[in-house]
Amino acid sequence: MVGKQIRLERIINRDTGNAVIVPLDHGFTMGPIPGLINVRETIEKIALGGANSVILHKGNVTAGHRGTGSDVGLIVHLSGSTSLAPNSSSKVLVCTIEEAIKLGADGVSIHVNLGADQEPEMLKDFGLVGKTCSEWGIPLIAMMYTRGSKIQNEYEEKYVKIAARVASEMGADMVKVSFTGSEESFARVVEGCSIPVLIAGGEKAESTKDVLKNVKMAMNAGGRGVSIGRNVFQHEDPSLLCKAVSMIVNNNASVDEAMMIMGVHK
Repeated sequence: MVGKQIRLERIINRDTGNAVIVPLDHGFTMGPIPGLINVRETIEKIALGGANSVILHKGNVTAGHRGTGSDVGLIVHLSGSTSLAPNSSSKVLVCTIEEAIKLGADGVSIHVNLGADQEPEMLKDFGLVGKTCSEWGIPLIAMMYTRGSKIQNEYEEKYVKIAARVASEMGADMVKVSFTGSEESFARVVEGCSIPVLIAGGEKAESTKDVLKNVKMAMNAGGRGVSIGRNVFQHEDPSLLCKAVSMIVNNNASVDEAMMIMGVHK
């Protein structure tokens, strides 16, 4: 469908097919944390750094719309839960495809926690969202995590492989999963998934170099980009970090070359 392809090219690098996506949906769960107090200002920095797209909840689309400066693709997030909930792993739909389209979305995203008690309901919502996305020609990004009583370590290869595969089986256009920690293990995740695989940023990293190392390993393993939130928008210079990440994702730069963009040689 040409409409979906046109929209997809607005949220990825159309020359490489890879993507640098910065999710800014954390405020729904965690409140006005640093980096998300002034959403418009943060988006300006991210766009200046050359990120391909941002992920926002519907209420922040208007707050984040700048009207000037570098363009950046818009992905509207459909799922939500708060840190105050009895079980914050239970995600429910808080926006429709039609609402997202009216807001000017180039794509939508959904969050599913496999292994959670509410997994059946989240998968059912995933199916309904996927059907509607197909009808409208809207790209769908699946954020797939493994969180529940059966999960010992959500970064373990055997769990991440299932998460990625479920997204492809469900018809998503891209999937975001946790990084498994090595090229070898992540290559097996990518191998078992028929759609582009992006790595999540996870908890705030100890150093910029750690972030860039993970990005490089993921790309070497066949990943197609990143969907990194806190490690970008809470960085002291989000613009520079976006540039450094983009150099790895789209220009095959080394970690040291990316660090030089940050103004650090080692």
